Amino acid sequence: MATVELRFSAVPGHVRTARLVAASVARKAGVDEAVLDEVRLAVGEACTRAVGLHQNGGISAPVRVLLIEEEKQFSIEVGDEAPRAVPGGTTHGAHEDADVEAEEDEMGLAVISGLVDDVEVTADEHGGQIRMSWPTAPPVAVG
Repeated sequence: MATVELRFSAVPGHVRTARLVAASVARKAGVDEAVLDEVRLAVGEACTRAVGLHQNGGISAPVRVLLIEEEKQFSIEVGDEAPRAVPGGTTHGAHEDADVEAEEDEMGLAVISGLVDDVEVTADEHGGQIRMSWPTAPPVAVG
């Protein structure tokens, strides 16, 4: 299992770099060419979401992106350190625009779900993660 890890400051301009790196690694891993645009768009949406959560929460920690090449699938994990409310708990860093942020967050997740069949979203008081996976084709022997 090969893994590429990318960490970047929560600045919108770095999202494009994350998209390009993700598409390049996905291509190398054997993700179908026809799906690479979906990979780029999904990663862009997930990274934009993480950057927004960091900026809105005043979080200086970097956004994390893991690109994981496994035997028959390629996965991308986009992680943030923006705390989320847990049942019976409070969220640090919450402010008056929480309803607008929640609506934008739901819209971003809906876009990602529309692009990727295999998506898992987790979040707790320490941050969140979006894991997206695509099948890969075995390398074609040249000869």
